[in-house]
Amino acid sequence: MTADGQPPQTGTAARDTVSNRVGIVMAYEGALAFLRPLLGGREWDADPAHLVPLSRGELLRAHVAELNARSRKPLR
Repeated sequence: MTADGQPPQTGTAARDTVSNRVGIVMAYEGALAFLRPLLGGREWDADPAHLVPLSRGELLRAHVAELNARSRKPLR
């Protein structure tokens, strides 16, 4: 939730505190939020009450962590 108690806006980066995953908020439908990993991938759903927007520093760290994780995967 943001400081004013609202869930993060569509298009912003947020942490799902239940799964501890970081993604971009793609949409809200009913009681669910849909997020996609920062560098693309499969969406997942989350409870909007458990989303926390990322600061610029947190977003940068999340991008670097995702890039590092991808760099360790073997090429196909």
